[in-house]
Amino acid sequence: MLVAFAILLVVVGSVLFHLLSPWWWTPVASNWGTIDTTITITFWITGLVFTAVGLFVAYCVFRFRHRPGGERPIYEPENRKLEGWLTGLTAVGVAAMLAPGLLVWKHFITVPPEAADVEAVGQQWQWTFRLPGDDGRLGRTAIRLVGPDNPLGIDPADPAGSDDIVVDGGELHLPTGQPIRVLLRSTDVLHDFYVPEFRAKMDLIPGMVTYFWLTPTRSGTFDILCAELCGVGHAFMRGSVVVEDAVAYRSWLEDQKGRMVARLATPSE
Repeated sequence: MLVAFAILLVVVGSVLFHLLSPWWWTPVASNWGTIDTTITITFWITGLVFTAVGLFVAYCVFRFRHRPGGERPIYEPENRKLEGWLTGLTAVGVAAMLAPGLLVWKHFITVPPEAADVEAVGQQWQWTFRLPGDDGRLGRTAIRLVGPDNPLGIDPADPAGSDDIVVDGGELHLPTGQPIRVLLRSTDVLHDFYVPEFRAKMDLIPGMVTYFWLTPTRSGTFDILCAELCGVGHAFMRGSVVVEDAVAYRSWLEDQKGRMVARLATPSE
């Protein structure tokens, strides 16, 4: 009876903790509330299964506990009807968890044509950002061009890259209401660009350009984390992204353009 009571206590306590817990989703700062919905569906399905199985086990432990002169158990090697029900219900539950994720993933990788490009480059152990200049296009890059004088490997032969704006280890600013495609590159090892409030993350794989897109919806300053172990300085590979209105964003962008012009006009030592 104590075992049955303990199992029942675990089930009830888990359900109450889930329903009454003050720790829930952090404020969403992008359009990916559908990811939260998908996770919630998974929680409901797995939670119902956990509750049903826990209560059933508690019932069996209590109902069929050993008692002097009680019923003797009957060995039943198989039950096709029960196995059929369990297989069918499991298949339905798995499909119900997978289907929303597949729909969200299709949306996740389908970038709107009006999305603006922003590049985030990871290296041990800092973030660097690149934004298009007045032409609205990012210049080409190549791994063979990466070096001390060209850490991002921007192709000097591509005129589209001549006005690109580079932000070294600072804040990345994004405007609210504008779809953004975040292009991701790494110059050394695996990294992962993760902003929890964006509900979007993606690995940075050396030699490849990965991406995700989002539409910032809420102003604020949010942490950028590396969610892939990348060496001894992994825990310190942090940055920040500032989501602001269009006027403040344009002001910041003009300031960055001025900094780039001043940097190019200063002879390198």
